[in-house]
Amino acid sequence: MGNHVNLVKLSVGTESIENMLDWQRVRSQQVRDGQYYHVTRMWPKREDELLNGGSIYWVIKGVILCRQPIMALREIIGQDGVRRCGLVLAPDVIRVAATPKKAFQGWRYLSPADAPPDLAEGRQAEEPLPPELSKALADIGVR
Repeated sequence: MGNHVNLVKLSVGTESIENMLDWQRVRSQQVRDGQYYHVTRMWPKREDELLNGGSIYWVIKGVILCRQPIMALREIIGQDGVRRCGLVLAPDVIRVAATPKKAFQGWRYLSPADAPPDLAEGRQAEEPLPPELSKALADIGVR
C-alpha cells in the first residue's frame, strides 16, 4: 500500500453495519455510476495519501466497527452552490476489531498505526455483535 492515511467518521443515526449499508445502497440517494459516495464539507488536504490505499473507518454507536476503502474523491456542488467533497467508497465493508471512539465533529485523519486491525478473513462473515456489546467488550480489552 505504501504511504497512506485513513479517515475516521461517525455514522450518525446508524444502529449497525447492516443498517449503514442499507442507508448507503437504498435510502441515501448518494449513488453515481453504481457507487456510493459520502459527502463531506471539507476537502481532505492529504488527498494523495487517502487515494493510496486509505479507508474511511466508521464509528457506530461509539465504536469503530468497520471500514470502506476510499476509491476516489469527487467534487459535488450542492444546490446552495457550495463545493463539497464526495468520498467514493467501495461497496463492501471490511469489519475491524471493535475499538471505542469518543464522539467528534466531522472527520479526522487516522494513521495506519492507529487504525484497528481488520478481523481475520474467517471472522468477516460472523454475525456481528450489537454495537453496545462490542463497545462494552472493547472497553475491557476484549476484541
